Amino acid sequence: MQDERFSVLLIGGRSGVGKSTVAWEISAKLQEASVAHCFIEGDFLDQAHPAPPDDPSRTEMTRRNLASLWANYAALGYRRLIYTNTVSVLERDLVVDAMGGNAEVVGVLLTAANDIADRRLSVRETGSQYEAHVTRGTAAAQHLKANAPPWVVRVPTGGKTVAEVASEVIAITGWHVTPGVGQADRRP
Repeated sequence: MQDERFSVLLIGGRSGVGKSTVAWEISAKLQEASVAHCFIEGDFLDQAHPAPPDDPSRTEMTRRNLASLWANYAALGYRRLIYTNTVSVLERDLVVDAMGGNAEVVGVLLTAANDIADRRLSVRETGSQYEAHVTRGTAAAQHLKANAPPWVVRVPTGGKTVAEVASEVIAITGWHVTPGVGQADRRP
């Protein structure tokens, strides 16, 4: 795996911006185009309570779980990964390390105004976590705006359909099927 080159699309953004929904739509569009890929929802990689005493930020847990999942996908021949997580665009090194150190990275930061993200969250979060998501999402939006590096492409989601945002992100990756591309690019 060390000598092989992989591609990863990092999709970051605040709670309610549409990361998971857009990633599922990207996956559906890539499937329609016979473009091999896998999708990992990063929020599930560190869901354990309590946090490990030696890893309170859960960074090592995330890295280890991502490395395990990616190793399984790579062993089956996959070379493209869609990875979503609020701060994924700030964790390029962690993701590349988990993929074996040899990955081409495209970073996309999905953005939305507070009222749009809050409205989306109100539909999604019907349990006790709505207020916590709004608070964390607002803080995350400010942190990402201030700290996302210049190589990360900002994609506003307000006023666009999920399909429109997904198509815009796919165009940024260059993963679409083009004439003359061999079957190796379309299969794992």
